Amino acid sequence: MKHLVSSAVLLVALAGCASTPTVHTDYDPGTPFSSYRTYTWLKKPEGRSPLVEQRVVAAIDAKLAAHGWQQTSGTDADVGIAAHVATQQQQTLDTFYSGPAWGGYGWGRWGGGVGMGSATTTVRNYEVGTLVVDMFDMKTKQAIWRGTASGTVPDSPEQVNAKAQAGVDKMFADFPPGSAPAK
Repeated sequence: MKHLVSSAVLLVALAGCASTPTVHTDYDPGTPFSSYRTYTWLKKPEGRSPLVEQRVVAAIDAKLAAHGWQQTSGTDADVGIAAHVATQQQQTLDTFYSGPAWGGYGWGRWGGGVGMGSATTTVRNYEVGTLVVDMFDMKTKQAIWRGTASGTVPDSPEQVNAKAQAGVDKMFADFPPGSAPAK
């Protein structure tokens, strides 16, 4: 019973870690982010759901608008944004061991011994999704910023939307680079 409780606690702890998207950002430190005021979408993310794509674009638009950036169309923008979504099926094997059972001490051929344990293995298929957002200086055509968010894709649309929003929030938490963190 003690092993069952500790296994359940471990499973809940791991599930909590897996629910938060893993986010990484990188940027060119010589980029004058404070001089940028406008942006355009060069490529919007394409994935399995147009609704999720629309929400991701809206979330990024809102983050940039909060920093005073305005969306424009055409080549007169300061920054071009390209976003990509990729998904991959993965598999994990979860094995639960229930034994072995140890006997007491004995003499000769009586007493003592080891009972055989058993193992149950469950195959779990899941989907991992990754959102990549790249920003380019439209004049120099050089990459200036990249953000990636990756995590397991939930089953329900509500959870997918919440996780996508959490990924965008975390990705843009310290944007633009060199500015004070958003409160």
